[in-house]
Amino acid sequence: MDESNIPIDINIGKLQDWLVSRRHVSKEWQKNVLPVREKINNAIQDMPVHNDIAALLSGSYINYFHCLKIIEILKETEADTKNLFGRYGSQRMKDWQDILKCYEKENLYLAEAAQMLVRNISYEIPGLKKQIAKEEQIQAECEKKHTDLLKNEASAKSDFLSSCKQLGIKGDKIKRELVERLQELPEIYDKIGKSLSPLRPGIELYSAFTKYILGEKAPEMLPLLLYVVEHGNTTVYEWAYGEPPLGVEPDPIHIELEDDEGGAGDQIDFGDNTIDFGSIDAPGDIDFGVGDAVADIDWGNIDVAPDDVGLSVDVAAISLEESGIVVEEQGVGGGVARGRDALTLLDNPSTRNQILDQLVELESFLKMRQYETQVSAESGNFTLVQQLPSESGAALAAMLTAVRDAAALAAPELAHLHNVKHSPRYVDVLTAQLQQKLSLSGKLSQAAAQQAARSAAAAARAEALRPMLVRLVARTKELQADIESDISKKYKGRPVNIIGGVKFL
Repeated sequence: MDESNIPIDINIGKLQDWLVSRRHVSKEWQKNVLPVREKINNAIQDMPVHNDIAALLSGSYINYFHCLKIIEILKETEADTKNLFGRYGSQRMKDWQDILKCYEKENLYLAEAAQMLVRNISYEIPGLKKQIAKEEQIQAECEKKHTDLLKNEASAKSDFLSSCKQLGIKGDKIKRELVERLQELPEIYDKIGKSLSPLRPGIELYSAFTKYILGEKAPEMLPLLLYVVEHGNTTVYEWAYGEPPLGVEPDPIHIELEDDEGGAGDQIDFGDNTIDFGSIDAPGDIDFGVGDAVADIDWGNIDVAPDDVGLSVDVAAISLEESGIVVEEQGVGGGVARGRDALTLLDNPSTRNQILDQLVELESFLKMRQYETQVSAESGNFTLVQQLPSESGAALAAMLTAVRDAAALAAPELAHLHNVKHSPRYVDVLTAQLQQKLSLSGKLSQAAAQQAARSAAAAARAEALRPMLVRLVARTKELQADIESDISKKYKGRPVNIIGGVKFL
């Protein structure tokens, strides 16, 4: 076998040791390369304008093989400095020729080129690949976070809009819109009061059932609910005293509005709440039927002025502070409803809660009766249930439907408005909760934008590194090929393979 065809395989990790062991380079080569690097740095400062030279000097560590190419280029650019003896008078050419001589002494160039090859393959190229992979990972993570944040933002925004829709407001100026909606409460309560008439059959059945069980000792069942069914949503005063008041003076509502909602300390005016009960004759025109009997009354030992004719009894402004009633004029029935008594039954928190409790009580009774009726019909046995006051299954179902329809009084929207009216602190808490949801949506949107910016920045960095990697790999391949070729010349052209080189990256 021809020895010249036997390849020389050199492991990339042992390339430098192989060159030293074969005495191609000196062990002290690193000390000798420093002066050469200084000469290269000085020579680079004075270079002609040439595209090929610019390509060689950009993005690469200058080595011996680059110097050879630079000299070939200088032979063209410095051709006019060549003398009769074939020598160049250009200082540029002299500097680079001197660099080549220093490189070729003890094969210094080969040791340095081997070191560059090992560094590129072991550190530079893997480092760039790792950095690109890291940027791509950051990009993927940011894109995922961006997607998740957008979903959370949409959810928070939807939650906010849903809450606003439930309250019947737009959400632009939350507290002011809530306060403005309070003006709708009287009309809403009146509609609910008029819609409770279908409850009468259920209440009557409940009363009959109770009287059948308890007899004459049975109390009046669901009195407040029955009153609203019969008379509508009257004032608490009328429910308590059986007659309408002469006037209604509810406590004013004070809700502090923020500066951006119209100024702090605004008092909410819901208009004139005075109820007109029609024309009432003047006190002087009212006949109380006492006639001349006043003269027969013994008023005790009271001195009466001689000039007084008749008797004038001033009973105006007789105040019943405990009941909240004020008799304004003598002999006129009724008074002025103030405070809680001026509220309607569905508006007063106490009576409203009683009505809701009685609705639940009526619903529970009807459900039990429906169940008992169904069980009795299925079993066919005679039981005490058959003797009790009852209705058909369809009638009971209709009664239950009426009760469930009346549950609009407990709807979340109405409950919120009721609490807003009767608790200034509640409107602050409710406003803060809605603003928190809106603020959360804004923060999530901002965070999503930040993640999108981070993703774009990572993508830009990765994109900038990819050309650098491509260029470094190409230069490394050239360097490996040059080293293999140079070593091959030293062994009479035998093929040289650097194992683990750039071909295996």
